[in-house]
Amino acid sequence: MGDIVTLRDKLTELKTEHRDLDDVIARLAGDPTTNPLQMQRLKKRKLALKDHITKLENLLLPDIIA
Repeated sequence: MGDIVTLRDKLTELKTEHRDLDDVIARLAGDPTTNPLQMQRLKKRKLALKDHITKLENLLLPDIIA
């Protein structure tokens, strides 16, 4: 049971970081002085977070074939 709570806590943390990165990316996208390399790194981190979130969600809610 403790593992599930730990996974849910980690999932919440990752979703928050993903949402925060989304906000930062949106803000920087409107700034013409934004470093393209920095933007690329932020987007790559956001994608990695999304992949990790998906893996955790699959662990918590496995597919049940009826």
